[in-house]
Amino acid sequence: MMKIWWIRRDLRLNDNQALAAAAGLGDPVLPLYILDPVFWRRGRVPKKRGAFLLSGLRSLDESLRLRGSRLIVRTGNPREVLAGLVAETGASAIYAEQDFTPYARRRDAGVANRLPLHLVAGLTVFPPSEVLKSDGTPYTVFTPFSKKWRALSPPVHADLLKVPGFIPIPDTVTTERIPGSPLESQPVLFPAGESEAERRLNEFVRERIYTYADNRNRPDLDATSGLSPYLRFGMLSARQAVVQARKAIFDAPDDAGAKSADVWLNELIWREFFHSILYHFPKVRRESFRSAFRDIPWGNDPADIEAWRSGMTGYPFVDAAMRQLKATGWMHNRARMVVASFLVKDLTVDWREGERWFMQQLVDGDVAANNGGWQWSAGTGTDAAPYFRIFNPVTQSKKFDPDGTYIRRWIPELSDVPKRFIHEPWKMPMEIQVESGCTIGADYPEPIIDHKWARERALDTYNAVR
Repeated sequence: MMKIWWIRRDLRLNDNQALAAAAGLGDPVLPLYILDPVFWRRGRVPKKRGAFLLSGLRSLDESLRLRGSRLIVRTGNPREVLAGLVAETGASAIYAEQDFTPYARRRDAGVANRLPLHLVAGLTVFPPSEVLKSDGTPYTVFTPFSKKWRALSPPVHADLLKVPGFIPIPDTVTTERIPGSPLESQPVLFPAGESEAERRLNEFVRERIYTYADNRNRPDLDATSGLSPYLRFGMLSARQAVVQARKAIFDAPDDAGAKSADVWLNELIWREFFHSILYHFPKVRRESFRSAFRDIPWGNDPADIEAWRSGMTGYPFVDAAMRQLKATGWMHNRARMVVASFLVKDLTVDWREGERWFMQQLVDGDVAANNGGWQWSAGTGTDAAPYFRIFNPVTQSKKFDPDGTYIRRWIPELSDVPKRFIHEPWKMPMEIQVESGCTIGADYPEPIIDHKWARERALDTYNAVR
């Protein structure tokens, strides 16, 4: 009997539980991707993220054709598209990887009410319903969640699902052409596809993972895995990443290397935690997790928001990060925390403004991780007492971009500014401004706000609503 493999966030053949379930008995499998108008017609898929996804679909189609199959693409309401294909092919079941966003859950419930939809694991190592307290309630603090998750986690040499050698598909099913993408929208940092994802993972765990703990906060270095877009679209499974992290810990050359690899594993667990929070508390998509901070009187000054978006705040580390985001669709994680803290705490802008902007720009934009990160930075999320965490953009710059390499890469106006002024260019004497070809207030803006004053204002604002 024909089975439909409904592809959503699992653009891969290796370790794909939905594909394995559909192909389990050797029946014909219909690999299907649906271009959902909810996203594509409302402009909710940014150009760079959309280009990455479409390129990933083309790569998946190529891999399927090597195995006697091909990707079927249809446009329309998922329930209607699936109902039509079931009627057309006589498919007896639909298999898909479970997703945890509020929209995905509503969509899947609607499909399951009419059609034989079977949801399987794979987006996370463990579904949120499996990592629970002893009384069956969800964790809301990361550390105990992490301990429980680690107790459940797979061994070093866990078996991963292999790619079927042949995936039979009927010739009669028609497909739409995968849409093209404007060249300027291509995320050049991230060539799409499963093979690239696996190449990056293998390269990272061979060496950089053992210095990850020391270098992961340095945006001036190539020190992270660069895997977030691939995990976002399932070109790499969460389980593949975790198994490789476990193996790197086991194979580490020394204790320091093992601890460093474990730091990366911990970052993967944070991803699982944020998915769990979104699943159990879908209200976080609309409001602060912590009720005490739902009535903060945000300033939301349009001029401040625009300066932040365009990388013109006068704080070089913040501006470099925001320009990196606009140019590439990606931003280093340390920079994400700094720019989020600056927007919310220094400028008193509602964290949801930043959350939306990131989702409009990021190649790796993921609802759960993005929401979790913004609420963490805003102090409105699951942390016990984070409201007083306010990053100093100058201190962060000096600590994590000590030579100003990252700043100069993204802010050409500051390329000739001496190192001693690169983090605080407004302190340059006029003669040095002239020598460096950067006049503050003309070539590069003065700081739009005094951080020391803004920090006190933020503390007063948060204390007033606690």
